[in-house]
Amino acid sequence: MSKSIKEIQEEIVDEFSIFDDWMQRYEYMIELGKTMPLVDEKYKIEENLIKGCQSKVWVHAELENDKLIFTADSDAIITKGIVAILIRAFSNQHPADIIEADTQFIDEIGLKEHLSPTRANGLVSMIKQLKMYAVAYQTQLN
Repeated sequence: MSKSIKEIQEEIVDEFSIFDDWMQRYEYMIELGKTMPLVDEKYKIEENLIKGCQSKVWVHAELENDKLIFTADSDAIITKGIVAILIRAFSNQHPADIIEADTQFIDEIGLKEHLSPTRANGLVSMIKQLKMYAVAYQTQLN
């Protein structure tokens, strides 16, 4: 059985708690960005760009077996790491669960407070976009 969003978020919080300083956490985020499922080049289109991000971030969603599968990419390595964390938490989950999901884990790993204001805004925009995809697909399921 696949893990719940909450279980995945707790794993992420645990992983980040291993690191003593933010340089290590940034390095870890960059590594996560390198391992994330990348969006297919054909989906790197205007409508898949996250609005409100300083760097370019593309997110694509597809419904498979009533679960949303996200792929993404970014032209900035830190941003790619941020979106990788979100995708890990929300991909392969039911749209209703994504809609209801709490994003408290972002605060628990201290991400928002260690991002520049523009990156923090981008993070909020990414979360909004993932939830908007979930709402759109949930509507199709009903």
